[in-house]
Amino acid sequence: MENLTYNSFFLELEGLKVSEEAMYPTFLFFLLFYVIIMVSNIGIFILIIGHRSLHEPMYMLFCNLPLNDILGNSIMIPRLLMDIIKPPYERYISYVECVVQAFSTHTYGTTSHTILMIGLTLRLNRCRTFISNPFCDNASLFKLSCEDVTVNNLYGLIYTVLLFGSSMGSIAITYIKIVTVCLITKSKTLNSRALKTCSTHLALYLIMLISGFIVIVLHRFPAYSDYRKLSSLLFHIIPSILNPIIYGLQCTEIRQVLIQVCDWISRFVSVFVTEGLYQCPDPAVWDVTQPA
Repeated sequence: MENLTYNSFFLELEGLKVSEEAMYPTFLFFLLFYVIIMVSNIGIFILIIGHRSLHEPMYMLFCNLPLNDILGNSIMIPRLLMDIIKPPYERYISYVECVVQAFSTHTYGTTSHTILMIGLTLRLNRCRTFISNPFCDNASLFKLSCEDVTVNNLYGLIYTVLLFGSSMGSIAITYIKIVTVCLITKSKTLNSRALKTCSTHLALYLIMLISGFIVIVLHRFPAYSDYRKLSSLLFHIIPSILNPIIYGLQCTEIRQVLIQVCDWISRFVSVFVTEGLYQCPDPAVWDVTQPA
């Protein structure tokens, strides 16, 4: 019996299974998280770019995190919000948009991984149009195929094991060196700073690692699709909310600049409200051309 290939332009997206009573609370829940993610990450990015004293390699490196969080969540959450308020039979997505979303979702994790996996997936013929996921990713795309996807499955698992293995290895080596330095120096101040920084970083890394690994494993077990959906959403939302706090507000220099900006805004609002006209209170407080 020959396989029948359906090159339909539209695909049916399952989305989240929520009742009519829970539809709007769920919508507001994810909308609130999306607003928090966008405001906090855009704020950190503008803060670093706009203040010359933060134009150092360490802080410029921080800019990659908010940009990545903005990209990853802007591709996924707005579409998810639209689908939540739609009836299940109206949740359609074009194949091109699905491919773009899958590519962007994996770019959020690792660009090279995405290019290789999507390249393999696009070569497959499609004989299905239903995606049992809230958003498109590579595993959802190759499940549309009527061909043998064993190679795709093995490649995804092997590459993921290598990716996670190298990531965990580098993290372990780094923490071993940090612990060694702390034990040698026996400085309470140094140990306190190291514990404060490393504990939050490690917690965030473990959240991303565990949720990402659960998503990959549960894609192979259709009976646990609801747990996979929850893990995939947590993989995007939780780190994106915690990144500005951990890497932004915990940094003394960024925190000081943020305090200066908030003070400038509060004084400007105070003058505007009391006098009803624009008077910039001490522009030297927020001078992007001079170090703080």
